[in-house]
Amino acid sequence: MSKLFSIENKIYALSGATGTLGGSIAKYLVENGAKVLLLGRSLDKLEEKCKELNEIRTNSAHLFVLDVMNEKQLTELKNTIITQFKRLDGLVNLAGGNIPGATLKPDQTIYDIELGDTQKVVDINLFGTVIPTIVLSEIMAKQGFGSIVNVSSMAAKQTISRVLGYSMAKAGVDIFTKWMANELSSKFSDKIRVNAIAPGFFIGNQNRRLLTNEDGSFTDRGEKIITNTPMGRFGDASELNGMVHYLLSDASSFVTGSIYEIDGGFSSFSGV
Repeated sequence: MSKLFSIENKIYALSGATGTLGGSIAKYLVENGAKVLLLGRSLDKLEEKCKELNEIRTNSAHLFVLDVMNEKQLTELKNTIITQFKRLDGLVNLAGGNIPGATLKPDQTIYDIELGDTQKVVDINLFGTVIPTIVLSEIMAKQGFGSIVNVSSMAAKQTISRVLGYSMAKAGVDIFTKWMANELSSKFSDKIRVNAIAPGFFIGNQNRRLLTNEDGSFTDRGEKIITNTPMGRFGDASELNGMVHYLLSDASSFVTGSIYEIDGGFSSFSGV
């Protein structure tokens, strides 16, 4: 059983691993014996996270400064991985988020939305997954194995008010996950799998003010979410780790093209 779930000595690339959710996943993977390649644009944040992880286990984390929407930089990374590490066991696409101009205020309508900012949100959340997956999965296609985990959202499943761009992007991630699962398994190897997790509501730096007040109480939006979540609480970042572990390990060897909801029951509840 332990071998089935083992990720020891595996090599995983992670984008967005300096954020709340990605940082928790990166730490968990290192604690369980994996080596992580951290991808991102901020050298300071990457160095801080790398230092933290390497204190857990020496030489367990390596950083690469790049833009996950830059094909040229990703191709250079692909070549570096092949040369330096010889293989890539998995990819976790965590880069994403929202920006104020693409988030409607409670008193605004769709005609107040910033279209430029909305397009930026679609780009980072959709193409920030599409481009690294297409470029780095070529390593997996050639070696004949690998697991890719994308990050979807409850916003892809049903209407979540105020976040149009984010919702459209995550819906795109869902179909891209299924499309790539079919493409890689049918044309290259049944040992290459592509799945996604769809987190419910977790409080991070980007949505803290949207869901909580300065005194720690919930905003009106936060209260609505809690009311419609059967477990009656927000998720903790660590509660994504188990599903990511499962999808990266051989325990999920016959699982591909699936999207797993980690939402405290939010998607199963009608509100009545």
